Amino acid sequence: MKKWFALLLTMMLMLALAAGCGARSEQTTKKEGSSEGKTEATDDKPIVIKFSHVVAENTPKGQAAEMFKELAEKYTNGKVEVQVFPNSQLYTDEDVLAAIQQNNVQMAAPATSVVTTLFPEWTIFDFPFVFEDVEAVQAAMESEEIGGKLFNMLKEQKLLGLAMWDNGFKHMHYSGKALVKPEDFKGKKFRVMSSKVLEEQFKAVGANPVPMPFGEVYSALEQGVIDGGENTLSNIYSKKMHEVSKSLTLSSHGYLGYAVITNAEFWEGLPADVREQVEKALDETTQWVRENGEKMNKEELEKIKKENPDLEIVELTEEQKKAWMEAFDVVYKDFEDVVGKDLIDAVMKLRKQ
Repeated sequence: MKKWFALLLTMMLMLALAAGCGARSEQTTKKEGSSEGKTEATDDKPIVIKFSHVVAENTPKGQAAEMFKELAEKYTNGKVEVQVFPNSQLYTDEDVLAAIQQNNVQMAAPATSVVTTLFPEWTIFDFPFVFEDVEAVQAAMESEEIGGKLFNMLKEQKLLGLAMWDNGFKHMHYSGKALVKPEDFKGKKFRVMSSKVLEEQFKAVGANPVPMPFGEVYSALEQGVIDGGENTLSNIYSKKMHEVSKSLTLSSHGYLGYAVITNAEFWEGLPADVREQVEKALDETTQWVRENGEKMNKEELEKIKKENPDLEIVELTEEQKKAWMEAFDVVYKDFEDVVGKDLIDAVMKLRKQ
């Protein structure tokens, strides 16, 4: 009888201990999942930052992502591991913001057009001929009226804007004779990013915009699904669009930049010393992008000329560019209520300067 009693007592004690451990485990899980929890690195397990983007490694953004990885891991002495996923390996631009909100990836650098799906005000970057050069873009992002207002919006959706990376200005690649006059666009199909402004830009000259993920553009051009598109020289070259195009119009009609975005809770949960070093890495990378993005685009143009000598390349004259501007100007009025007259006035003020 005593044996049975002892055995019963032992079993009860074991059950009590198991329940206690389970409760502690549940409390720990809840704490780690809450906003009060911190993201800590351990000796054998660094903090992982998954960085997703859609372009090739040999573009300004692709090289910047790799540079950021190298510097962040170096400055944190291995407390952070940055895993870079290029070429839409994890997410397309259209999906990545939701992935950041859910903390499935911690960082991304989507085109500003993508951000417009959550915040229409970001459409300002898609307006044709809104910025004269990269310096004007940088001035806009550093101003409280433009950059400050746009980045502050992101917090409403659990996002945090960290930096703006330049890719340069867009040009038109096309399957026929070079586009020179606004009427040359009529009836043709052009790929656009997910942006209502870009759609209306092409409609303004009688063209048919076709929203399409970046990774599908080459095959769409090859198969005749679209007639052309707009992009920076580095993106045109890296995705070999010049191989399936017959002409390239150097128009510099629109800016293409990337907003470096993170999950706000993840970022704020980083240990202060780690976050400081990661920010240092990001600042240095951003400076590198500013200094080298335009240079890379010029180098890619020379490669395009060399690899496809039959490609017709035309640079718009000032008179031709003015005709494009006048044809596209309807976009400004159409989207004044969406973007806000204050933002439009602020960028137009910078353009006049």
